Amino acid sequence: MIVLKLTLAALFGYLIGGINPSYIVGRLRGFDIRQKGSGNAGASNAVIVMGKVVGISSALLDILKAAGVVWLAPVIFRGTPMVAEVAGVSCIFGHVFPVYMRFRGGKGLACLGGVLLAVDFRLLLILLAIEILLILLFDYICVCPLTASVIIPFLYGILGDGGFGFLLNASGGWWGAGIIAIGCILVFCKHIGNLRRIKNGTELHLSYLWKKDKDEELARVQENMKK
Repeated sequence: MIVLKLTLAALFGYLIGGINPSYIVGRLRGFDIRQKGSGNAGASNAVIVMGKVVGISSALLDILKAAGVVWLAPVIFRGTPMVAEVAGVSCIFGHVFPVYMRFRGGKGLACLGGVLLAVDFRLLLILLAIEILLILLFDYICVCPLTASVIIPFLYGILGDGGFGFLLNASGGWWGAGIIAIGCILVFCKHIGNLRRIKNGTELHLSYLWKKDKDEELARVQENMKK
């Protein structure tokens, strides 16, 4: 019975995760966001293609859908161990490989943030403090998913009920951390291309968002990508 409940929770998380705000807004405007900008159906590309308001709104919706899945799963499937973690990671997979979009979705960072928010907002605050410092040092947004993917499983295991019992909604301790690590590995792998772009000089700096000559900067990056 537990296996059946976990399977249903995974399916629930996956199907909700596949609902992509950036893609939907792009379609409403008459285009496929995956054919513009970085080619990613996520909030970061939505900022580049459709502006900060749409991008930030998309990120918030991605966070909320993942958090909602993690909050609802234990309510729907009561008494099932690690159901929150399974549903949350499945939501990330649904966002990255959505059946509605022929399995070409986003990169899962905002959904990962939503999972952390639902588990315990204090865990998310700890991570945000670390990531803000790294962004200020390197001026690349991609440092967030790459470092967070490594840090999160350890924080989860140490601070969860398998460690100090710090986290409010953690259910699996180190077993739960192992499940969360699967989602983290996926997010990390989806951002490896960003490291190559940094090396090639084709990755946009975060400060790009506040530049007046955005078109010129974007043209420079796109020109480097052709080399």
